[in-house]
Amino acid sequence: MPTWFCSRDWFQRVGKFDEGGKGVPEDLVFFYQSLRRGGAALRVDECLLAYRYHPNAATHSVLEETIWGLRVNFLQERVLGQWESFTIWNAGKQGRRLYRSLSSTNQKKVMAFCDVDENKIKKGFYTYEESKERPKPRIPVLHFKESSPPYIVCVKLDMTGGVLECNLHSLHLKEGVDYHHFS
Repeated sequence: MPTWFCSRDWFQRVGKFDEGGKGVPEDLVFFYQSLRRGGAALRVDECLLAYRYHPNAATHSVLEETIWGLRVNFLQERVLGQWESFTIWNAGKQGRRLYRSLSSTNQKKVMAFCDVDENKIKKGFYTYEESKERPKPRIPVLHFKESSPPYIVCVKLDMTGGVLECNLHSLHLKEGVDYHHFS
């Protein structure tokens, strides 16, 4: 848990780590359980520690797909279940992967993808080719200024040289209300 901490009292109230064995992301499971029980998470925008990975670290036994599934399920439970519709901010690989990972109920809530890449926007839509639905779902791809909140932002912070943050700020959006990060 190098990115968050809690008091011993809170730890004991939430319960023990899931000791399911190798391949279980016990810190993520515990973190989500903490949030479900009313725990809060506050972001600090400065580095407070350095974390060192080594080849034998247990973290390497956890499959990325396991973490992805837990994160998508938590997003659907805590955020998307409260929204009637939303836009996915990123018409690229991560945004499309999120869309494909959603339940069919939440896929139907996606109004559009939004992006800044003119090539993706010119295409006009994303077709979910693997869908069993007929006709196959076609989701519009819009410039972010033409799209509507709320948003699930599938762009890594600090990867755009501040452009993403400026774009979000230009729309006068409130994090946790008008958008949530999922990257």
